[in-house]
Amino acid sequence: MIRVRIPNHLRTLAHIADREVVLDVDGEPTQRTVLDALEARYPALRGTIRDRETKQRRTFIRFFACERDLSHESPDAPLPAEVTAGQEPYLIVGAMAGG
Repeated sequence: MIRVRIPNHLRTLAHIADREVVLDVDGEPTQRTVLDALEARYPALRGTIRDRETKQRRTFIRFFACERDLSHESPDAPLPAEVTAGQEPYLIVGAMAGG
């Protein structure tokens, strides 16, 4: 079971009431398998976190776990043990820009 914390605007889009969702992931827990499970459970999120075709992370979305930025790591790299054990959440964060 993987805990995933989702930003408010995406929770609103997908009609998710809680700050975190708990997902069962098929196979080894990686960023790709977690996001696949999230999009399968909440189809409204398809194309919002990753591009629908390329599955590449959207520019203003970041991924964190255990106080580490995982945004530029391979989507197939194993997630930290604390995340796979359910002790820490996998965070999806909407980055901010402005000027």
